[in-house]
Formats: sequence, C-alpha cells, structure tokens
Amino acid sequence: MDPLLTGEQAVLGAVLLDPHQLDRLDWLEPRDFYRPAHQALFTALRTLRATGHPALTAQGEVPLAWVTDSLAEAGKHVRGLTAPYLHALIAACPRPANAPVYGRMVLEGSIHRTVAEHAARLLAVTEEGTRQHEVEGTVAQVDVLAGVLADLGRRWGTQPRPQAPIAPATPDNPAPATDQAEDERFLLALLVHQDRAMEELFGWLRPGDFADPAHGQLYRCLGALHHRGEPIDPVTALWEVQRRGLLADGTVTEEHLAAMLGNGAAGSAEWLGEQLLRGSLNRTAAVAARQIAAHADDSRLAPGQLIGQALHALGPVDQVRERWRTANSPPEPQPLPHADQAARVSAALARSPAQAANRTRPRPAAAPIPRTVTDPIIRTRPHRSPS
Repeated sequence: MDPLLTGEQAVLGAVLLDPHQLDRLDWLEPRDFYRPAHQALFTALRTLRATGHPALTAQGEVPLAWVTDSLAEAGKHVRGLTAPYLHALIAACPRPANAPVYGRMVLEGSIHRTVAEHAARLLAVTEEGTRQHEVEGTVAQVDVLAGVLADLGRRWGTQPRPQAPIAPATPDNPAPATDQAEDERFLLALLVHQDRAMEELFGWLRPGDFADPAHGQLYRCLGALHHRGEPIDPVTALWEVQRRGLLADGTVTEEHLAAMLGNGAAGSAEWLGEQLLRGSLNRTAAVAARQIAAHADDSRLAPGQLIGQALHALGPVDQVRERWRTANSPPEPQPLPHADQAARVSAALARSPAQAANRTRPRPAAAPIPRTVTDPIIRTRPHRSPS
C-alpha cells in the first residue's frame, strides 16, 4: 500500500463527498498531486467551484450532479477516469472533515518530489558545465533551486533557513578526471618556480578547490610559506612538506613531489587558477545536488527539515561562488600618486580661462619694502672717543 497514493485518494474523496472542503484547501494546487488523473480531477473540482456549481448551495445531501459534472470536466483534460474510480475515491476517504490533514500529506509528498527533481537538474547542469568548462549554467540553476526551496518553505509554513543534518549524507563522488589532475600539477609547478605567482591567486583559491586532496595539501604548504612572508622555491616547499608530515603519513607521494618540484614551468598561474576554480564550483554544486537528492529520498524527513538541510548543502556552493566573483571582478582603481595629482591640478588651472587672463594682464610693480630701525643691514662698531 502506497501512503502517498492513499492520501491523494482520500483528499479527492473528501471533496467529492463535501464540496465545501475546497474552501479549506486553497493552499493545495493541482501540481501537488503525483498522478495526472488526480491533477485533472482536482483542477475540475476547483473549476466547478469557480463557476458556481449548484452543489455548493444545496441543502442536505450532495447532489449526484457534483460527481458526474466533475468526471465530465476532468475528462476534457485526461483519459482513463471512470465513474467507478470516482466511487473508489469516495470509499478511500474515512472522514471528509479531515481533508486538510490529507492535503498536508499530499503537499509533503509534492515537496519531496520537487526537491528531488531540481536536485537532479542541478546535477545534470554541473556535469554539462564540467564538460564545457563553464559555470554560468551552474550558478543559474543554484539560484533556481534556492528560490524553489524558499517558495516551498513559505507554502509549508516554515521559515526557510539552513539546518545541519544529524546524520550527513555521504553520496559517492566520482574521482577527478585525468585532465583535472594534470592542470593541478601544472599549477603547483608554476607556483613553485615563478616568483610572486602565489600573490595572484592567494586571495581566492583554496586547498579545497583542488580535486585531488594531495594537491590541496601541497597548495596549503605553499600558502603557509606565502603567509609567513618566506620565499617559495623547490627547497622551501620540500621543507614545508616535510615539516607537516605529509610524506610520513602517505598523504603526498614521491610522484606528487616530482611533478611540483621538477623542472620549471611557464604559463599564467592566475588563468590556470581560474580554471581550477571553475571546476571547483561545478564539483561543489554536484556534491550539493547529490546530498539534496539523498535528503529528498528520505521519507522520514519532514518538509521543514528537508528544506533546511537542502539549504545547508548549498552553503559551500555560495562560498565558492563568492570567491569566483572575487577572482573575476576587475581590479579596483589605484589612487594616483600625490605628485601626479599635483601636476594634474596645476595643468588644469593653467588651462582655465581665469588663469589665462591673469597671465596676459601686466603685473604691477612691487612696492619697496620699508626697513625699520631694528632691521640693520650693516653692523658698525660704536664710536669711542679718545681717552
């Protein structure tokens, strides 16, 4: 027995038995039903109410025309509905007064399906973005999913806010592709062998952006050297790896070190770092999509919990996206040096009409500066009389 199917049958049977129950189900929509026949029937019932069907004002028992007209209206949009099936719906409803409770069951199932569908779409978009090396589609689909979660939260009557799961979902994540690992090794070599290359991406690239965890740990070592203001070269990088015990515990292998400390590499570290950040954004969104899909498949989660945990899964995506914006934002204009500013001001004043008039107007002769007694120019010895 399918509980969701039973709930849909019960709410429809309640409305067929008592048309006034529709007034208590205004928050339920036809798209919330899983079966297309149920969607068409619920739409037909709402249409009859909107047109003022006589059953809504009838006293006593509900006229049979309410059932037959509902069947006729729904038959315009879907096939397979019969009168016996409508009677089966009526029989599936224990108490028509419980229609809002049955409707909440239908809405709960709809929320789980909607979240699962949008998680699947996000996963498909991230896979396409990884193949095309672009993130615009991923960013747009993340915004769509966040908007859907906010709308579902309002419909359920809860405040949509991130909520960490008690038992985090750990879906299987695919291993990094060969080209991704090669790009990461090449970037590490650039950072070791090019002076000041770390400054170009230290502010927005993180160890977690590397698909290979070992490469992320090596980048952490280089970042530590840069943070302490120490030079980065093959000797200092090897020493930092040794200090952190990455060779002893097997996190880093000799192959990883050979690729990073080998011959010098030529290229743009900033450009390659942006490519890695693209992959990190798609990869993080794919992980979030798998986690959300796992939550949506868990029927034990109430809609409020499902929405909160889905928003929590999108948190790391927002963090990577913010760093992506930082990496692609144009640099802030630097203020001109004081000397240049003074020169520009002087040139602007020289070109102004007032200054030009002052230059052509003859200047008056300077008046002589009067001298005072106390301002001697030549000191003389006092005159002494002969003794």
